[in-house]
Amino acid sequence: MSSAESAVRPAPRPVRQAATLIVLRDGSEGLEALLLRRADKANDQNSGASVFPGGLLDAHDRQLHGCCAGGLDDAAASARLSIAEGGLDYYAAAVRECFEEAGLLLAQDAQGRLVDLDGLGEAQLAALRRAAAAGTDALLAMCAAQGWQLATDRLAYFAHWLTPPGMPRRFDTRFFVAALPPGQRVNVDGVEIAGHAWLRPLDAIAPERGLKLMNVTRRILQQLAQFRSVDACLAHAHALRDIPLAMPRLADGPGGSRAVNMEEPAYAELAFVDPEGHGHARHTLEGGLVLQLSPRVWRVTADMGGGTPGEHSYFVGGGSGAEAAWALIDPVPAHASQLDVLRAKAPGPVRWILCTRGEPTGEALAALQRAWPDAELATALAEAGKRLQLADATLEALPVPGDTLARQFLLMPERLLFAGAAAAGACAQAAWIASASGFLRAAAAAVNRT
Repeated sequence: MSSAESAVRPAPRPVRQAATLIVLRDGSEGLEALLLRRADKANDQNSGASVFPGGLLDAHDRQLHGCCAGGLDDAAASARLSIAEGGLDYYAAAVRECFEEAGLLLAQDAQGRLVDLDGLGEAQLAALRRAAAAGTDALLAMCAAQGWQLATDRLAYFAHWLTPPGMPRRFDTRFFVAALPPGQRVNVDGVEIAGHAWLRPLDAIAPERGLKLMNVTRRILQQLAQFRSVDACLAHAHALRDIPLAMPRLADGPGGSRAVNMEEPAYAELAFVDPEGHGHARHTLEGGLVLQLSPRVWRVTADMGGGTPGEHSYFVGGGSGAEAAWALIDPVPAHASQLDVLRAKAPGPVRWILCTRGEPTGEALAALQRAWPDAELATALAEAGKRLQLADATLEALPVPGDTLARQFLLMPERLLFAGAAAAGACAQAAWIASASGFLRAAAAAVNRT
């Protein structure tokens, strides 16, 4: 990335704290979850989406602590969410947002009984909902006037998601699950929320249902689909200990840009190529694709026909003009046309040719010499520990244990190890592994698989 490109890129967007309440009930055919359909709005990334009740934390949510049932205080809530303080804010906000958007209120009376909203008169219930829509202070007044407490101890912490970098709006959201309070019916606000449905999780995500689902909603519905009842889901959530943060990453590819989840093969590479989520990384390997992995590394994937990806070659180096210094790693192709592609895509003059699987011979060597007559086949790197200086980076040769011909090459300061087709050998300095095929992967993961 050039300095000019860096100058015009916007600053990272702020991350806002949010809470979501997944309301569950036992239907005639199994567990059902409440989904709200957001109203259609221009310039809203979630317009028309089916979502769980939830929203941003309010600056006054902390004032609701005194209205929360005694079974959960801020210290216990914060410990559950693994934060220093303010954990009860999330629980209170989840209850508040659910009442504002869906008309469901997890609250209890002085005797500890869940509030029966349907038992109130229509006029009184409508007044309460109008007051709740006015803000947190109204909910405080409501609890004081009715003698109610928010039943935050009925919520079970379930998931923690962070919107991918690069999205127009980013939310750090805690998800809770709770059972539908008896004696209450959904009554959406008609402003932010246009409608609602109770659906089995598998029905909600079925393509024929046609719901617009955000990635996080779809993933949580997939999790919920494993439970047969509300009690089973709540028992699971209460038994959870450390809930990891899930943060997808954005990437482009066939079918357009999409969120890539943490278990997908491309995920680790995205953290290396595009940590800020500008969208230029790829979620799918494609034959013929040329991708800049970093300012010092380009990857060219061979096309085996019809876009089927073959093995990778890498250009490594940098600099400009007379100081440009590029090395080409593993250029020996499966077919001769790949050399033409490599010559056309070189980011600068190739001064060295390196191979991870021994020096090329015969026709392969002759083809390389015709393609890059001024390049040096870097036999000087045949011994472990030898280094090349590439502009502002160094490339060091490392042996492959048990193989007298194969070499790996460590690029510093990227800490990127070019391992070729061999299993990556131990290298304490390497943070990333670039293989002859597949995506970049974290070095620790590579060691664990060998």
